[in-house]
Amino acid sequence: MNLWSRAAAMAAQTPESRNRYVDFLRALSIGAVVLGHWMQAAPYTGGGEITLSNALEYQPWTRWLTWVFQVMPIFFLVGGYSNGVSWQSARDKGRSYAEWLQVRLRRLLGPVQVLLGVWMLLAVGMALGGVDAGFVGGLSQMALIPIWFLAVYIMVVLIVPLTYGAWCRYGLWSFWALVGAAVVDDALFLAADLTVVGWANYAFIWVAVHQLGYAWRDGHAAGLRRGAAWAALGGVALVAMVTLGPYPVSMVSVPGDAISNSLPPKLPMLALALVHTGLLLSIEGPMRRWLDRAVPWTATVLVNGMIMTIFLWHLTAATLVIGAALLLGDVGLGVDPSSATWWAARPLWLAVYALALVPCVLAFGGLERRGGTGRTRAGWLLAGGATVACAGLALLALEGVAAEGAGPFGLRLWVLALAFVGAALAGGNPLARARAG
Repeated sequence: MNLWSRAAAMAAQTPESRNRYVDFLRALSIGAVVLGHWMQAAPYTGGGEITLSNALEYQPWTRWLTWVFQVMPIFFLVGGYSNGVSWQSARDKGRSYAEWLQVRLRRLLGPVQVLLGVWMLLAVGMALGGVDAGFVGGLSQMALIPIWFLAVYIMVVLIVPLTYGAWCRYGLWSFWALVGAAVVDDALFLAADLTVVGWANYAFIWVAVHQLGYAWRDGHAAGLRRGAAWAALGGVALVAMVTLGPYPVSMVSVPGDAISNSLPPKLPMLALALVHTGLLLSIEGPMRRWLDRAVPWTATVLVNGMIMTIFLWHLTAATLVIGAALLLGDVGLGVDPSSATWWAARPLWLAVYALALVPCVLAFGGLERRGGTGRTRAGWLLAGGATVACAGLALLALEGVAAEGAGPFGLRLWVLALAFVGAALAGGNPLARARAG
């Protein structure tokens, strides 16, 4: 049975109660992430050495496009909806926090360990070939950018009982309280120059967007009128902040900018979340009717069945293509990213990236389609292990798997140990998942 037939069979078993638009938005967001990252990548050898830059540096007008392609808010919105449904279901069935959490952690932490293992092998191979550890670190950091989201999202998942409880008790006030905290945090970051406190907005802003997912589930954000109101509020705030305030236009980090809207996240990211939420939920009705059709729903099921693999491996595929281009005499890498020729070549590069991603999906996609088995671990052990793993993932997303002066072969062994040991404590064993299938 081929992938489409398997997806069609699964699609035919979808219960009527399922909100298919949630799955569609998840798939749509992955497509935007992949396309945005691949379009943004601008490796350049014009100066005699490879420069791992991006198009946002060379063509400032492209920074406005990040308002469309920065879709992390949608992931947290969808996550809030899904986590609200699954946690309420677990409570109704009498399942414990540990039982609920272990299933979710296995799906999140299992596949990423394989990715890290592959990059450790690549780092060792490049070290044996005489490649500088600093370059390996930069290369792997570029490929591992997606795991920063995983680190933050897992921490949000850990506190779902608290955030869902706050939603049930306080409703939208649980969202606005976090908005207020984010405003104070940005003020301290910008006006009082307390840059360290800015990292707290990873919690305030992304948990706030996650609360919007609960609001969507309970009907507080759906419909044309409500959606238009949320979008208008967010749009006015966003335009004001980037035109009258100190914030840059780009919704992703750009080298040279004094402030980043995403590292750590700041108020424009929250305003963008309101825009995306409002616009997408205002068309939920017709979109759900469209998804009742066999073809679009089967396509959605197909993508969702390999969504973690696509997300985790799409930049590794691109990085391997760039490495191959270097080995072939810098083919295609000497085109100035500020030129029209560079843009004309984008379709070809996108096609090659996509072809390179296919074997990754075929090789590793099964890890997320197989459920793990085994005795449920204690909730405190799962949460503690996940926290340790997230610390490792965050550090790897920032600086990669290797660095000058690090351990054998330049590997940042203690950082990698955080990710692997934490995942093991949290039950995210990819080999156990594979045996379960």
